[in-house]
Amino acid sequence: MSVIVFAEHSDGVFKKKSLEAVQYATGIAQATGSTTTAVVLGPMPEAQLNELGKYGAAKVLHLADERLDHFAIRAAAKAIIAAANQEAAKVLVFTHDVTGRMIAARVAARLKAGLVAGAVALPDLSQGFVVRKGVFAGKAFADVKLNSEVKVIALTPNTFPLKPGAGTPAIESLSVTFDDKDFSVKATATNKVSGAVPLSEAELVVSGGRGMKGPENWGILEDLAAALGASLACSRPVADSHWRPHHEHVGQTGGTIRPNLYIAVGISGAIQHLAGVNGSKTIVVINKDPEAPFFKAADYGIVGDAMTVVPKLTEAVKKFKAS
Repeated sequence: MSVIVFAEHSDGVFKKKSLEAVQYATGIAQATGSTTTAVVLGPMPEAQLNELGKYGAAKVLHLADERLDHFAIRAAAKAIIAAANQEAAKVLVFTHDVTGRMIAARVAARLKAGLVAGAVALPDLSQGFVVRKGVFAGKAFADVKLNSEVKVIALTPNTFPLKPGAGTPAIESLSVTFDDKDFSVKATATNKVSGAVPLSEAELVVSGGRGMKGPENWGILEDLAAALGASLACSRPVADSHWRPHHEHVGQTGGTIRPNLYIAVGISGAIQHLAGVNGSKTIVVINKDPEAPFFKAADYGIVGDAMTVVPKLTEAVKKFKAS
């Protein structure tokens, strides 16, 4: 019996959140006296597959079908179900992101499994199988008891720090027979941003809102982000006004992030924005309005004009790094 974990990759490189999911699955396997089996879909060099052993995978089931590189959700779900049946898995782990949410729901329905989406802790096995998840946009937690024979968990990214160890997994091929309907829904093209850490995996984020007054002022945020080695984000009004690209939009209707540091500049902190960022470990708010709601959620706050404060902060960061 194994704990199955879906290890997503992009262009032959495992995403940080996928490695975190493997590590999380290994924690469950250790607690239940089983082993971790990672499922990898799409072409990938064997040398890269070995990386999963560092995070606890005892076995890797690899299905090197090129069609699975194109976001074929139905086919991916079918492959993972086949792996679960082959390994007699009672627990399956996914990442709680766009891909993981779509596949996890399909897999849970087909296997008649209980599903917890957005897990933030390892299961408590002292009274059954209880998984903690965030609710009310991260303002509270709910402990959900899974009574089903098969259990599916989607882990919230950036919940646990990665702790690589040593280990080499056994690598086996996964055989699945597909038909045309398995590929009836798929992505035909993917436009990727180059030269920046994806927001979903960024540990440092600098974000701007309408208080920046216009796209012509974004240079000071870019300078701060460059000094920190951070990724850039923005609020929804900024993206809707086309000041910044939509892939930088974070919030309830945009991306959900959990960086170690989130610096919000000129963002009032409406509940819709907080829903996407309040899982951040440390929140710093810079706003000239002392009554801005965001200050109530902030760990640190600076009341002042962004055009004055941000350049001084950037200068301080550069001096600190130089020393």
